[in-house]
Amino acid sequence: MPASTKQAVRVAVLADSDTRWKWGALTARRITDGARAAEPTGFLLRGRATPTARQLAETGVFTTPPREVTGAEFLREVRDAAARGEGFDVVVLALVGGTVCAVLQGVAELALERRPVLVTGYVGVVYEKLADGLLLRHGADVVLANSRHDAERFRAVYEGVGADASSVVEAALPFLGGKPYAPEVGRDTLVFAAQPSVPSTRAERTYLLRRLVDHARLHPRREVLLKLRSKPGEHTTHLEELPYQRLVRDLEPPPNFRLVYGHMGAVLDRTDLLVTVSSTAALEALHRRVPTAILSDLGVREVLGNHHFIGSGLLTSFDRLDRDVRPEPDEEWLARQGVAAGGSYETAFDAARARVQELLAGPALPPIDPYYTAETAPGYLPGILARHRLDVTAPEPRDSGLRRVVREAARGAYRHGVQRVAPVIRRLGEL
Repeated sequence: MPASTKQAVRVAVLADSDTRWKWGALTARRITDGARAAEPTGFLLRGRATPTARQLAETGVFTTPPREVTGAEFLREVRDAAARGEGFDVVVLALVGGTVCAVLQGVAELALERRPVLVTGYVGVVYEKLADGLLLRHGADVVLANSRHDAERFRAVYEGVGADASSVVEAALPFLGGKPYAPEVGRDTLVFAAQPSVPSTRAERTYLLRRLVDHARLHPRREVLLKLRSKPGEHTTHLEELPYQRLVRDLEPPPNFRLVYGHMGAVLDRTDLLVTVSSTAALEALHRRVPTAILSDLGVREVLGNHHFIGSGLLTSFDRLDRDVRPEPDEEWLARQGVAAGGSYETAFDAARARVQELLAGPALPPIDPYYTAETAPGYLPGILARHRLDVTAPEPRDSGLRRVVREAARGAYRHGVQRVAPVIRRLGEL
């Protein structure tokens, strides 16, 4: 009988960025019985997107900060905890697909007497690399889908390649919530939810920024806020080579235009219109019934992600917003996306919670059986595993003060190169 039936369920969360940490930590709470689950143990995978202390605090999920580790160090933690009789019952992998694939392989090679239940999913709107990302995640015991729409797509991909689709469980984004939208007399606030890499070109980002500034000039009594995910030098889930903070220096915004940071939920508390290209913030706003607009100014294209909102009734342009013409959402579309009004969100994680409890209560879990193996993907899988170097038998490096200083310096140099040097080189080379 698993230890989880006798004592608190032990949960670990491994994440590789600020937004995935938020998703993973909140998901861990949602899918385990709150009365029997211990506070999740958090781990941050060391890499280019490792969040700063400020970014972690902004997620607002835990008071105890997660510990930074390499992939091999995390696997040692899982192995050593099991050897002490304190093994994790559930592990939430809040990671990119390739890293999930590598960690699944690593856990399988540990050959634990009783391995943890492995849970993974997506932090937001899935608008690119659907098949690739899903097949890299195959082998996890639970693959969470954030809506009925996603669950149908996920199962179709797995079944279409002959893979077991029983791991797909419909749930929702774990960070939806907050009080329903209520307009206030005298308040008129438009918030633009920026994205680090959408759009990606200087011309397109400058266009959006200029239209936002012009909108503020056109409506001087309206507060226009540019909600930013990170400060220059910080990285998030996606690389941001052209931060709006730098682009805005070339403009002269009016006093009713401001840059803001902070928890999105707190910003939505005072928002009267949420505007974005394809940010997951749109789903947060729609769940709370905050008026929402998805921009079509740059086209409705897969690379922008706003094609996900086809059929939503929310696609519009700055020209219409300038005239105060606001779109109305399609209720059926909202229901399929898991953001419809009503009490459905309160039960959105019941199926996932029941699946996890079923796996914990049963006998030893079956061997991890991913779609990608040396037989199905001999020209792809070895490269993924080699990049992650998850060798738990290698000597564990000492994390000295000097090593930490060198690591932070290298990370800073990398971020400087991405945000300052690379754009200049591309501009000079007309790339």
